Amino acid sequence: MPFDAELATQAYMATLRGAARAKSDAYFEGGYWLILWGALAGILADLIILRLGWAAALSARVRRFTGKRWLQSFLFAIPYLLLASLLILPLTIYEDFYRERQYGLLNQDFAAWGGEALLGLAINALVFGLLFMGIHAVLRRWPKGWWVGATAVTVAGLALFITIAPVYVQPLFNDYTPLPEGPVKSAVLSMARANGVPADNVYLVDASRQTDRISANVAGLFGTTRIALNDNLLKQPVDEVRAVMAHELGHYVLNHVWKMLITLTLLAATLFLIISRALPWMLARFGPRWGVTSMDDPAILPVMMIIAAVIGLPMQPITNSIIRTQEIEADRFGLNAARAPDAFATTAMKLSQYRKIEPGPIEEILFFDHPSGHTRVLTAMRWKAEHLGQADVR
Repeated sequence: MPFDAELATQAYMATLRGAARAKSDAYFEGGYWLILWGALAGILADLIILRLGWAAALSARVRRFTGKRWLQSFLFAIPYLLLASLLILPLTIYEDFYRERQYGLLNQDFAAWGGEALLGLAINALVFGLLFMGIHAVLRRWPKGWWVGATAVTVAGLALFITIAPVYVQPLFNDYTPLPEGPVKSAVLSMARANGVPADNVYLVDASRQTDRISANVAGLFGTTRIALNDNLLKQPVDEVRAVMAHELGHYVLNHVWKMLITLTLLAATLFLIISRALPWMLARFGPRWGVTSMDDPAILPVMMIIAAVIGLPMQPITNSIIRTQEIEADRFGLNAARAPDAFATTAMKLSQYRKIEPGPIEEILFFDHPSGHTRVLTAMRWKAEHLGQADVR
């Protein structure tokens, strides 16, 4: 019988059924609603901060504390983010702790999870404060075309964070140790050398203390590039590790980080352009009752966040599709590099623990930032059909 990619794909799909498939679908579909609830909760928190006068009071306090306007913006942004995070804390606990534990996707107790959440919040507050400081400085300097400068500040900040995160941020949450010598390390470094990835080591991440999810990445810019895989992935067969790592190497070889930065520049420019038009209208319409009427006032931040949340909802399918396209490209690269289509398909099925395996086409476009399990398995089986009988295909 000739090999049929469609039938082979359906055979893989049949291995996930019954309660396991229902659980996977329920987890992922519940996330659709959480996108909406998260946006609404953020908007409500900002409205509370504005309507109760907390933003105006905080702004007045930081302006009394210092006359340096750049410092006023920084000192406003950090407590604002902490306050907004406190207001949405019940949803955060439900979404990131209770729900993850309910579906068996989190190995931490509340104390361990909470400690990492606080550390993450502290890092986010610092980054958020610096980012708003730069954006507000541009806004004050060029009140008409500030959205151009805000885009530049945001993208430059993102590039800097991508550069330093593998070295200074990620090790705060997990231990990164050199992967011991063996077939996995040899295979990964061989693929890296063959494809021009500048790395001479592979790092092992102790992610199993947080989750059972398998994961890997090739992260960094400007000399900080680092190949890493977590200990959950290391427990899988060697060919599955090779298939995953070939995919991750594909992101580097295909310049996805740089392409994403260019794309994010366009998206950020669109976002800030809309904010620059909507912000004066909102201040004129609602500012007097909020005590926020001047663009120089750092208390415009929650107003900007409301506009961004409203714009962000319809923009999400666009960003999802951009990321998903890159993931499909990396899948194809990985298949050509590892030449292990069944190992790749098996890994795609394992990822279905927390991703709906067979969504409808519109559903996949709207809500998936990675290809669905069905799409990935079908891609692998089509690749296999074109390479049948070749000795190096596993």
